[in-house]
Amino acid sequence: MKKPQRMCIACRKSATKDNFIKIVKNKNGQITINEICDGRGAYICKDSNCILKVCKNKLLNKNYKCNIDDNIYEKLKCFIDKE
Repeated sequence: MKKPQRMCIACRKSATKDNFIKIVKNKNGQITINEICDGRGAYICKDSNCILKVCKNKLLNKNYKCNIDDNIYEKLKCFIDKE
């Protein structure tokens, strides 16, 4: 059975969701990273270039059409060291 594909908001490449960092905005406006929860999801490749592009261009602000706290972008940058 074919696994569902997701698309990176930075580079627009598609892959299975285990290749991505998942960011979710729930109904209360809270943002979570790599947690299983209900809400609108966005996916970012685990590649440092994609993570830096999301942070530099504040792509989560554009994706969710609201201001995302800078702490979220700082938490994303922590994933660069893990890869």
